[in-house]
Amino acid sequence: MWSTAITSIRLAAGCGYLVAVMDWCSRYVLAWAVSITMDVPCCVEALEQALGQGQPEIFNTDQGVQCTSRAFTERLQKGGIQISMDGRGRALDNVCGERLWRTVKSEEVYLRDYHSVRDARQGLRGSFAFDNHERLHQALGYRTPAAVYQGGDSGPELAREKAFN
Repeated sequence: MWSTAITSIRLAAGCGYLVAVMDWCSRYVLAWAVSITMDVPCCVEALEQALGQGQPEIFNTDQGVQCTSRAFTERLQKGGIQISMDGRGRALDNVCGERLWRTVKSEEVYLRDYHSVRDARQGLRGSFAFDNHERLHQALGYRTPAAVYQGGDSGPELAREKAFN
């Protein structure tokens, strides 16, 4: 299952928006995009980038206008992907996305003064590369999200298996 999440980030001249698509089992961030507007094209751009790497059976989103838009939902339906939507006002339905934002903001966004979307992209590129390829996760059996995603292992099941053996 994949999901998407959107958050705001501080820019020198106001606010920008960051959208990411991630695989839930591995916590691997497949794609992300930054925009000065919280619009449908930015979300579809991230979705298209992610779909260039594979295809989930189920895609989870919130009920925001970006993810309920015709362009976004038709792209999922075109791929035969089942759409799952969070309950209204239930942030914990996408706990993986919320956890990602907590890490990205505390370790990257809040420590930087982005002057432009370009600056934000540059900083975030390094942050997502570190999270995907270097950060070890206890729930993934102390492996990186990239190792679990690319290896096809299911992270949480691997961790449970190790705990009981």
